Amino acid sequence: MAAIVSAIGGMVILTAAVSDARGVNDAAIIAEGYPATLSEFRLFADTANRTPAARVMPYTLNTPLFSDYAEKQRYIYIPGGKTAAYDPDKVIDLPVGSALIKTFGYQQSGRFKALETRLLLHRANGWVALPYVWNDAGTDAVLKRAGTRIPVTFTDPSGVARTISYSVPNQNQCKDCHALSGVITPIGPKVRNLNDGKQLQALLAAKMLDRLPADAPRLARWDDPAAPLADRARAYLETNCAHCHNPNGAASNSGLYLDWHRADLNARGILKHPVAAGRGSGSGEFDIDPGHPERSILIFRMESTDPGIAMPELGRATVHAEGVALLTRWIAAMPPGDAPTSMGVKATRN
Repeated sequence: MAAIVSAIGGMVILTAAVSDARGVNDAAIIAEGYPATLSEFRLFADTANRTPAARVMPYTLNTPLFSDYAEKQRYIYIPGGKTAAYDPDKVIDLPVGSALIKTFGYQQSGRFKALETRLLLHRANGWVALPYVWNDAGTDAVLKRAGTRIPVTFTDPSGVARTISYSVPNQNQCKDCHALSGVITPIGPKVRNLNDGKQLQALLAAKMLDRLPADAPRLARWDDPAAPLADRARAYLETNCAHCHNPNGAASNSGLYLDWHRADLNARGILKHPVAAGRGSGSGEFDIDPGHPERSILIFRMESTDPGIAMPELGRATVHAEGVALLTRWIAAMPPGDAPTSMGVKATRN
């Protein structure tokens, strides 16, 4: 028996578990093969309880991606003797041998039930994405490179019971969101989205991050009522849309760029005509029609679950009602007509 200690985001985890003295299987991360089970990586000292192994650090995001109301448990692993490089604009630069671990699941009978764990492994020739699906007993997860579907019933935040066909993406579909200029790359752990005043400091203290300037940018929490409405809306678009809607992403040809630092109002969709008309535009003329969310294509597509209309295209079978409400309020608050320069927003500084 051993005590497994992890500390990040102000949270300390001390768990008694039957630990594997060998630690994380670094060879499995960097080798060319695809281990058949999640446990082979030894990322968890106790796989069934997902107790993290040494240097496997839990983390959260200020504004996470919406995925059909699934709960997510996120971890980052950096091998001993190596550190990630701080970058104020991109995902922290993780060295070869690192891994990003994200487990999706729902509350079932008062307990979290894991459905799948997605891995991003940094190998010498780049990042590799692998989906693992948990067995019914919750003791391990098996590789499903072809993806699968899992029937799930859950209760959403408003108390409504929902039943969906939960989609585990196949390995190729991972590229649809994780590709920049055609190369798979992480999209979640950017400095601005990790920066909550605690997590980056914990990574620095663990010697897993090389530096942390005092002016590190911080993305707003989308659900923080104390934050300015525009900051919250831009944070939501950054996390849910900008991994495709940027000059190097899968939606680069749309001309709609939703990364948080984008200054050009038209590129951000304000009074911007869509590149291609059709069902996806509904009856709207502009991606964002200031003062008129009911006429904005962005809202129309977010409110749809039709595969030919819905945005984002992947990762959801339901409408994120709370996210739609946020962006509806934001657009409704914009002065109609010409878009004023005051609509701009910058990441706040500590």
